[in-house]
Amino acid sequence: MAHGHQSKEKVVFVGDSRIRKPNPNKPAPPDYTAYPGKSEAFIPNFLLKEWMAGVVVLVGFLALTIAEPAPLGYPADPLNGSFIPMPDWYFLFIYQLLKYPYTSEHFIVLGTIGLPGILFGALFLAPFLDTGKERRFYRRPIASSLMLVTLVASVYLTWVSWHHYTKEVEASGVVPEHIEREEKNRESIEAGKGRFIPGKVKVPALVKPEDEAFSVTMKAQCIACHGTDLEGQAGPMLAGIGDKLSKEEILNTITNGKGEGMPSFKGQLSDAEIEKVATWLSEQKAAE
Repeated sequence: MAHGHQSKEKVVFVGDSRIRKPNPNKPAPPDYTAYPGKSEAFIPNFLLKEWMAGVVVLVGFLALTIAEPAPLGYPADPLNGSFIPMPDWYFLFIYQLLKYPYTSEHFIVLGTIGLPGILFGALFLAPFLDTGKERRFYRRPIASSLMLVTLVASVYLTWVSWHHYTKEVEASGVVPEHIEREEKNRESIEAGKGRFIPGKVKVPALVKPEDEAFSVTMKAQCIACHGTDLEGQAGPMLAGIGDKLSKEEILNTITNGKGEGMPSFKGQLSDAEIEKVATWLSEQKAAE
């Protein structure tokens, strides 16, 4: 590298530092200094190439985010008892790990700080502890074994976590948020309204909000899932439900329930009240 103010000195990139031991039968390839007048300075020549490669990757990511924007989730709802929390896929293994007895409850510090700290600490200390010059993985049994065990454990815990989540969804009958979002997005595009964006859906105005049936929905705590103005929260939006379901379908859903998310109100409300609510909801249609 260059020292002082000697103009003839310059930093020269000589290629990969992992050059094999000299062998008369397989001589090492010459570096740039073997060709007078054709040497390449590290700054700015080689560095510029690295920057240009980084710019290409960055533009690729930018184009990907523009073409497929990250989906926005629904607002958090503390009253939604049917919601099944699920982290992003790359955190599934640690999420599953925290479900086991020895990493939760009384051992929560071990699961959240202890084990991750040991793993990250080992990763940080690896270059200082493993100072051997050998690069072939089969010649480094300890490092290769630890890497393999970590990889297998991460893949296994990720699979178990996802498998457990799908079983929970099937048992509860709840439609996962990402699937509901995809369905609404498809319906919105087919209707010519563009991509579905949570929070930006136009909620139809309530028809006859002074009707006694609305008071019955308040009494039955329907607003806990369907929103104070029936705009939808944990449960679907009921404003405009008359455009999708008939009175008989609404009556059957209120009486018998639907899946695990929608309970049956038979016995909680009288037949007259259920009839009144079903009639009122069937009149909830979007204004033309």
